[in-house]
Amino acid sequence: MFFYLNIIFTLANHKIKLVNLRLIFRAFLLIQIALIFSFCGGGVKKGGNEEGTIEFDTKAVDEQHPLYGLAPSSATLKYKGDKFVMEMSTMGMFNTAIIGDLKSKTVAQTVKFMDIKQACIENEKDVAMDNKDYELKIEETKETKKIAGHKCHKLKVTMANDPNLKFDAWYTKELGMENCNALNPYHEVKGVLMDYRAKKMGLEMHFVAKSVNQNEVPDNAFEIPASLKIVSKEEMKKFFDNLQ
Repeated sequence: MFFYLNIIFTLANHKIKLVNLRLIFRAFLLIQIALIFSFCGGGVKKGGNEEGTIEFDTKAVDEQHPLYGLAPSSATLKYKGDKFVMEMSTMGMFNTAIIGDLKSKTVAQTVKFMDIKQACIENEKDVAMDNKDYELKIEETKETKKIAGHKCHKLKVTMANDPNLKFDAWYTKELGMENCNALNPYHEVKGVLMDYRAKKMGLEMHFVAKSVNQNEVPDNAFEIPASLKIVSKEEMKKFFDNLQ
């Protein structure tokens, strides 16, 4: 049985139009998957500081897409050694995180919404299946520019299954993490992606790093909260499907 939840929000004493939570959930899930594409690689780092925080601006590419205005507009990546966590929130109501362990090659997705608190853990095989739908052909260039204070190298990217679809991406070598893309579609890239695109289920997202802070990150930032119920990938999918 399909159902829709609608809530009227008030901002600065002005009533805004009804928001369809089903669409928000779907947009949120899509951006989570896209972010996994960029931060679930293998873990040996060369150079750089292996601990810190990167803030990203995020945006849907197609302004005509029905989910364009509902996806999160920012994301925070925290990393330390072989572990990372990407945190996102939409409208202060939906909170989620992608927690990765590059050594064990696992990625956990957590969701907190009202009384729903759960997490699922995916292995290398699960992630590889997602990557098949976004196979890329990547060409290095000599062009460089600064992004978030770091020298970045330009890539010319072409979709393997659609040669007419091209875009540019940028990465930096200054943060080390040479093999950080080993498990994602950008596996040829030996550095941290700072400006890139990812597409899943018809929604293409654009991510641009806006700041890098090489601060200390506590170990518990990469742990799944004990209060969350661990569910299977199928159960998590069913959770989202029920919101359609």
